[in-house]
Amino acid sequence: MTFLEITDLLNNQFSSDFQTNTQNPQPYLTIPANQLTNVCQFLRDDDRLFFDLLACVTGIDNGVEANTMEVIYNLTSIPYAHDLMLKVIVPRNTHSSKLPSVPSVSHIWRTADWHERETFDLVGIQFENHPDLRRILLPTDWEGHPLRTDYEEQEQYHGIKTK
Repeated sequence: MTFLEITDLLNNQFSSDFQTNTQNPQPYLTIPANQLTNVCQFLRDDDRLFFDLLACVTGIDNGVEANTMEVIYNLTSIPYAHDLMLKVIVPRNTHSSKLPSVPSVSHIWRTADWHERETFDLVGIQFENHPDLRRILLPTDWEGHPLRTDYEEQEQYHGIKTK
């Protein structure tokens, strides 16, 4: 199934007009955060699509100027040999406010559990209803999220110089 066929199927199923980008080498579909879990459930469960593999979840901080963050999902249907990239764009929150939030898809694909934890740990995006959202790469008491564009590294961590 082609990207445009998948997009048409999703637009019909959800009575939406999801934003598409076909200019990139890998086209992607941008969906609102509040529709993420329903769209993902459909993509996995519909027999015409059967996206049985969530290969990757990536978080991107577009910076203070853009004031947005993105979560990218790379999906594959192993039996049908087709791929799909989904993008969710959320407002970027500053140090003084709570972290941006996206619904967890870990109940749809188990592999999302660790992908979402890594994105939370390094980029600082919260995943609502995640079963165990805690740091996975950095110590639990680490301050900040190192892949954010405004991250400021601590001078020391438990008496160890970090710079």
